[in-house]
Amino acid sequence: MRKVTYSMGVSLDGFVMGPDGGFDWGAPDKEVFRFSIEEIRRVDVHLMGRRLYETMLYWEVEEDDPKLDADEREWTALWKPLPKVVFSRTLTEVRGNARLASRSPAEEIARLRAEPGEGDIAIGGAELAHQVAEAGLIDEYWLRVFPVLVGGGVPFFARDEKKVELELLDSRTFASGIVHLRHRVVR
Repeated sequence: MRKVTYSMGVSLDGFVMGPDGGFDWGAPDKEVFRFSIEEIRRVDVHLMGRRLYETMLYWEVEEDDPKLDADEREWTALWKPLPKVVFSRTLTEVRGNARLASRSPAEEIARLRAEPGEGDIAIGGAELAHQVAEAGLIDEYWLRVFPVLVGGGVPFFARDEKKVELELLDSRTFASGIVHLRHRVVR
């Protein structure tokens, strides 16, 4: 069965977005960006909320855009054709290889898991991830922990006071001090 993964950059104090709504502290350096390219190769479909979808529209450009460096062109070539499912209460249409979700996150995941494929079902966006976590559907958490304290904002983890046991599968520290952690949910 295909895994459901939740991957985002997070501050050391646990937030994906600061109290001002900003996340400029989460821009990856070149080494982390290369790592993200390898990470996205494992994904068959990406589920995301409206805010992340709108942020990621930046990558709906042509791969040969002269403003992009080689790594950005490679990312774009992987991102654009990747199927995306967008959960939104306000959007009426989406662009690129995206579609608006017509079901609940749990129903969409069940449908996607029933389809053939070996790649991951990636979750992006904290609010959506909180709903999927509440339903007990996240199999792995992939965190890129940035060495910054933002003091509040949107938390990476749902604050539902539910204990979830995790097993560390992998960790990597980058020269910039960013740490990647990959944990599996113990069921």
